[in-house]
Amino acid sequence: MEYVVIIGVVLFIILISIKQIDQYERGVKFTLGKYSKMMGPGWNLVLPIFQSYKKVDIRTKAVDVPEQDAITKDNVSIRINAVIYYKIFDASKAILEVENFYYAVSQLAQTTMRNAVGEVSLDELLSEREKISQKICEIIDKATDPWGIKVENVELKDVSLPEEMKRVIARIAEAEREKEAVITKAKGEVEASENLKIAAENLASNPVAVHLRTLETINDLSSDQSNTIVFALPIDVIKSFDTYNKKNEK
Repeated sequence: MEYVVIIGVVLFIILISIKQIDQYERGVKFTLGKYSKMMGPGWNLVLPIFQSYKKVDIRTKAVDVPEQDAITKDNVSIRINAVIYYKIFDASKAILEVENFYYAVSQLAQTTMRNAVGEVSLDELLSEREKISQKICEIIDKATDPWGIKVENVELKDVSLPEEMKRVIARIAEAEREKEAVITKAKGEVEASENLKIAAENLASNPVAVHLRTLETINDLSSDQSNTIVFALPIDVIKSFDTYNKKNEK
């Protein structure tokens, strides 16, 4: 009877000592308070009282970095937020080297993001967002490496500007568009003047071409009956008529 009780107690201890670690987890095992081993996926024995363990999820985590107030290099106040992707490559370090790696990574990301924004101007922040994100990622990854954490990517989600700065940027954009319009118009006028110069030289070199051009212009105007055409005869033609009349009078 005593053997049955002992066997039953042993079986009960074994049953309550079995701990399951899922495929996406790792277990950090402690014996008498000291780190003893890493536990992989499957069933593992953890003796009660003498041993304990902590599970660590090693899947990639997406952490939303809260919106932060920051000042750019050119003293523009903005609000910026981001998302950080990281995963744990060494569960023992994540438990032993830092108290709460979730909180630690979030705080480190916030501080690094504010510092990185303070090193660039507003124009650089808006036009080179990917480059700045990569820089933040490298800084955080280097800082979290002793914690057994690999930062895979950092994405700046949104950059919020004060209303007065939005109005200033809108005015600058409008001025740039007007500048481009004036430049384009000026280029068109230059090209038109060059073409007119070439046309004038061609017409001047051939008097017949002037008459043909005049007749063509009259033809274009005559298509609209509301137009009144004042036809100017060349002086040579008038002189020829005058000469013809004098001959007839004789």
